[in-house]
Amino acid sequence: MNRSWQRTLGAGAGAAVLGAAMIWGGLFLSTSHAVTSPAQTAVATTPAAQPPGAGFTDVARAVTPAVVNITPSIAGKTADSREPHERMEEFFGAPFGPRGHRGPQPPFDPRERRGGGMGSGVIVSPDGYIITNNHVVDGAKDVTVTLPDKREFKGKIVGTDPKTDLAVVKIEGQNLPYVPWGDSSKLQVGEYVLAIGNPFGLNSTVTLGIVSALGRGRMGITQYEDFIQTDAAINPGNSGGALVNTKGELIGINTAIFSQTGGYQGVGFAVPTAMAKPVYESLVKTGKVVRGYLGISIQDLTQDLSKSFGLKESKGALVSEVKEDSPADQAGLKQGDVIIGYQGSPVEDAVALQRLVTRTAVGTKATVKVIRDGQEKELTVTIGEQPDTVQIAKADTGQAEGALAGVTVQDLDRETARELGLRSQMQGVVVTNVEPDSGADRAGLMPGDVIREINRQPVKSVKDFEKVSAHLKKGEHALFLINRRGAALFLSVKV
Repeated sequence: MNRSWQRTLGAGAGAAVLGAAMIWGGLFLSTSHAVTSPAQTAVATTPAAQPPGAGFTDVARAVTPAVVNITPSIAGKTADSREPHERMEEFFGAPFGPRGHRGPQPPFDPRERRGGGMGSGVIVSPDGYIITNNHVVDGAKDVTVTLPDKREFKGKIVGTDPKTDLAVVKIEGQNLPYVPWGDSSKLQVGEYVLAIGNPFGLNSTVTLGIVSALGRGRMGITQYEDFIQTDAAINPGNSGGALVNTKGELIGINTAIFSQTGGYQGVGFAVPTAMAKPVYESLVKTGKVVRGYLGISIQDLTQDLSKSFGLKESKGALVSEVKEDSPADQAGLKQGDVIIGYQGSPVEDAVALQRLVTRTAVGTKATVKVIRDGQEKELTVTIGEQPDTVQIAKADTGQAEGALAGVTVQDLDRETARELGLRSQMQGVVVTNVEPDSGADRAGLMPGDVIREINRQPVKSVKDFEKVSAHLKKGEHALFLINRRGAALFLSVKV
């Protein structure tokens, strides 16, 4: 199946689809406070228990005037599309390409665009603050905001957050129509929702659907993901538009669609207000978004990795690297720890931990429960502020059948380390070849990987590699610690 993610950005009336797109962007908590005006007028409400269709006209009538058309004026090349690929998150470091390679992402399709495309936005305060998608205004020099009543304003970009694909635009006006914030955490699957925007340049379009799923992550759409999935029709041009509940409250910002054709296929995604509102408040107050930071690289646990670490369940986030002098390092977290709890909440996987940490206010003393060498420990970490530039690692943790046949390695010298972008003092052996479809290939080992440990035994040379490998027994799970373009990862190889 030829899948494609579509940003729902239009290119004017009757716009053609811009092409398969993926936009960088878990959950986080800003340390700022709400700045919306207290003098807000409630929109018409409809009881959620009403039968289908009852009151939807009132909701549409109340919300539609506050969903605007945003037309950016862009000169030069813009990145419109790139092929999606599965990503795993690292706290906190640079994108990996397919199968975990660090380096350039799949190539963009640069397009000359003058006069800009069109997207949607939602006025959320009577004095003219608008929330929209970052990809709607990305690279814009000028932004024109047009209200459904045909009034036109010049918009100022207050701030953007590519990691969640959100942005805030301000227009100068008073007593403007607006949509009040709702609480997306109270949504339930099956609940009615309305999507409002300007698809294909068709202003003030309202579509009806239900919440198909909640908490969608690992989609490769944005860096931090917790999407509402809906079957309400969302099409190009809907980007930045409103997803509202039956009370007329904003519970999501329409962002992307899953499509094989570029059009509506019943699978749309919206950023929930639980994520969008803190971003909005932080951008309005400070122009940036503050996120919590531990300073570790993490990956999910497979069954093989769990066996290698002597764990009963494949739950938790495996620490593959601890950044030097980071909050985690200062608290005593170590490589190989499995984090199973954070601030009293269970940690199911790496994404769950990411959401919990990035929500945490900077300076918080957070309790972290880990399993280390089979024993539970509790540590206290003082949460730091996430740096502007962080690294995103993908944990490539396939399973292998057979021994280490088909793997060629060589000693890591300074010149090779420099070519691989590694520290010159790093020790290990470099994988120079992996035979296709060999056991090692199925395990996820790749040329350019630096093997540093096998079963927690250091591997500093080819001799070490041969010595440790010779003691591997058939049927056991060998735990490899590798370095892939500067990031540490664990792989489990079934011998």
